[in-house]
Amino acid sequence: MPDVSLQVFIVLLLVLGAEFVNGWTDAPNAIATVVSTRVLSPGQAVVMAATLNIVGAIVTGTAVAATIGIGIVSPDVIGLPVVAAAMLTIIIWSTVAWRWGIPTSESHELVAGLTGAGLAAAGPSVLLWAGWQKVLIGLGFSTVLGFVVSSILMFALYWILHKAHLATITAIFTKLSIASAAFMAFSHGSNDGQKFMGVFALVLVLGGVTSQFSVPIWIMVLCGAVMGLGTAVGGWRIIRTLGSKLTRLDPVSGFAAQTSAGLAIMTASGFGIPLSTTHTITASILGAGFSRSSSSVRWGVGGNIVAAWVLTFPVCGVLGYLFSWLLGMAL
Repeated sequence: MPDVSLQVFIVLLLVLGAEFVNGWTDAPNAIATVVSTRVLSPGQAVVMAATLNIVGAIVTGTAVAATIGIGIVSPDVIGLPVVAAAMLTIIIWSTVAWRWGIPTSESHELVAGLTGAGLAAAGPSVLLWAGWQKVLIGLGFSTVLGFVVSSILMFALYWILHKAHLATITAIFTKLSIASAAFMAFSHGSNDGQKFMGVFALVLVLGGVTSQFSVPIWIMVLCGAVMGLGTAVGGWRIIRTLGSKLTRLDPVSGFAAQTSAGLAIMTASGFGIPLSTTHTITASILGAGFSRSSSSVRWGVGGNIVAAWVLTFPVCGVLGYLFSWLLGMAL
């Protein structure tokens, strides 16, 4: 790691802190179904998720990291207090949501926190519309596409398997759900995993440590390891919410939800579109449950999750603004 000043080091620690809570509330989405259906043990799932998150970020490039790092707010007119304010926002909001077992979108917390902090520091001119367009497109990808593809896939599987023996179906889809969970973890790394890597690299640029924005492998490995540690320490609340409280999952529906979410995420990553893994897998799980019957979905739990989504943008925007203003006054 390059030599850094104390201020840069503190902000980098805040980035890693935000990545850690991302492991609490966002990264567990990639393994919630495979753990809740008892296809893999929690320990096996965490190791797989952490490893494939890093691999996904390395293999698929850094388009999403660039969108977050230099595409939401102009790096030419912000400083380290803006990034610090955004990270504090994520840590606080994610911790509150985690306490109640509600999966939140660190993607939207990050975007809203950076935006609010940037507005406090430099006004509306700091916002970059091109990056925001990708964020708004990602909202559609994460909800509509996840739900629709999962529903269609479940209907197709019901039609194909309706005459097969239950023992045969369970044996086949137990193995397939491991593959789909691995694919989901890989796709999470290709999109969500890149976001804090992009912020980490941005801090190095703002602190004068590096002259241009880039995301070397050591940043990917460090951020991926911290996220995996967060999942191992506190991800089980979110795994329970998505894996059992939202709807009852079996290996077939778990496979459908994970595969659909992974396809949506990988498609977005190819275009450098940052989307919410939380939104995508939740919508996919709802689609898989809805394909059985509307009554199989616990809509009250889903409503709490959606309410947290709706509140994320305004709350994190305001928190980012306040923290940025306070840090700007203090420094």
